[in-house]
Amino acid sequence: MLTFLALAAVAFLGIVPQQSQSIVIYTGWERHALVGSDVRLSCSFFSWRWTSDDVTFSWTYRPDGSRDSISIFHYTGGAAYLDNKGPFRDRVEFVGNPGRRDGSIVLKNLDFNDNGTFTCDAKNPPDIVGRPSSVRLLVFETVPIQAGVITGAIIGVVLGLLVLIVVIYYLMRFLVARRVFNLSVSKHGKKKKEGSQQRQIKV
Repeated sequence: MLTFLALAAVAFLGIVPQQSQSIVIYTGWERHALVGSDVRLSCSFFSWRWTSDDVTFSWTYRPDGSRDSISIFHYTGGAAYLDNKGPFRDRVEFVGNPGRRDGSIVLKNLDFNDNGTFTCDAKNPPDIVGRPSSVRLLVFETVPIQAGVITGAIIGVVLGLLVLIVVIYYLMRFLVARRVFNLSVSKHGKKKKEGSQQRQIKV
């Protein structure tokens, strides 16, 4: 009887599916690009499992000012399915490597109408529970100067002015010291000359 129960328990445990764990998905935060250029949108994930043969990636797009999202890319079963009807028809290229947990895509020939939020979702069975990650795309006629560049320029100007002030300060000290030295030498020479003349008169 005990042997029968043990065999039944082993059989039961053998058919219980593996417990899924959470998966963490990563994308960039914000991308800037020029009209007519291409941009890479990166997507990767962390999972405690080995990369499954059934790994999937999905990209959706929500235009600025819209509440609705549309599917523009899907990878499953080792094949990539690209948008062939929507706004990115013939403009999406899969450049990722699923074996390395990379589901990146490239958007080509960008336009102002492409501004919006792109969301990547990934599944690595049995790890299928996770929050999709989003990246915002901003398309410009010319790429704006980043705030960090402006801050760096301001700091550079301030440091330059401080260096200039220090140089001027020490230059003025040098000129004043030289002037005092010249006056001292001149005065000493004048006294020496007057003393020589007085000795000549006495003689």
